Amino acid sequence: MTALTAPPNAPGKGRMPQDPPGRRTRGVGKGGAGRTMKGGWLSYLVLGFALLISAFPFYWTIVAASRSNADLAQVPPSLLPGPNLIKNFEQVLEEADIGKALLNSLIVSSSITLGTVLCCTLAGFAFAKLRFRGRGALLTLTIGTMMIPPQLGVIPLFMLIAELQWVNQLQAVILPGLVSAFGVFFMRQYLVQSLPDELIEAARVDGASTARIFWSIVIPIARPGMAVLGMLTFMTAWNDFFWPIIALSSQEPTVQVALRQLGGGYVNDQSVIMAGTLLGTLPVLLVFGLLGRQIVGGIMQGAVKG
Repeated sequence: MTALTAPPNAPGKGRMPQDPPGRRTRGVGKGGAGRTMKGGWLSYLVLGFALLISAFPFYWTIVAASRSNADLAQVPPSLLPGPNLIKNFEQVLEEADIGKALLNSLIVSSSITLGTVLCCTLAGFAFAKLRFRGRGALLTLTIGTMMIPPQLGVIPLFMLIAELQWVNQLQAVILPGLVSAFGVFFMRQYLVQSLPDELIEAARVDGASTARIFWSIVIPIARPGMAVLGMLTFMTAWNDFFWPIIALSSQEPTVQVALRQLGGGYVNDQSVIMAGTLLGTLPVLLVFGLLGRQIVGGIMQGAVKG
């Protein structure tokens, strides 16, 4: 039996194929798997300008929260932090029950985030990889609910929670937000791209049930998408003002409802308002810091697959 050999002039024998004329590579990554692109000064300039524009509102919040109302009225205002930060924090605690409001917002936002991530991942997995009758119609109906303004459901929803005697209780804010149509659609699209059908078929051949496939295969693969959805859901629930001010009273406020009580009088004390806003912003930054690695990992995973 004769062995097949490549012709002498074949690209794979003796030398590597050369790049086409006019095409240059700036570098090769480890193992030759990819090319390393270096950013120029223009890229760093644009990124620095974008960072400055994005971070300046938060920096100005710190500056305004550490100054007096008279300092903020000066023209031009000072751009350096002042000495009144602790004093303004103490005034925030006196004018509004911000400690209880932070605890209520933490309970509401965490409960909504956990419920939304779990339920939307389950529904997204079902719409993405399971075959059942009426799947397309149910998905169309779910997406169609996104076109209905939330304000149209306020009166029926309030009548329902009043019938259940949940007015001025946290479950009146938690339960309506446990599932979102956007979350279902987001996780469905993510799992369609990230979860191979062959992996599910192999698990079924090994005798795994649908529940075992979900907990052992789907959740580890969907973790970056779940982190993104969790961050968006937490921020939305934390910043929600319209429904909590209807369903809750001033004795059980969330952060956004409690901030409404700050800076009262003939002239609003902007420094106290900004100090309360700073206290209400810190938990959101903490959540972003905790989930940032998962978000970046999801972006990089999508970039490699693309």
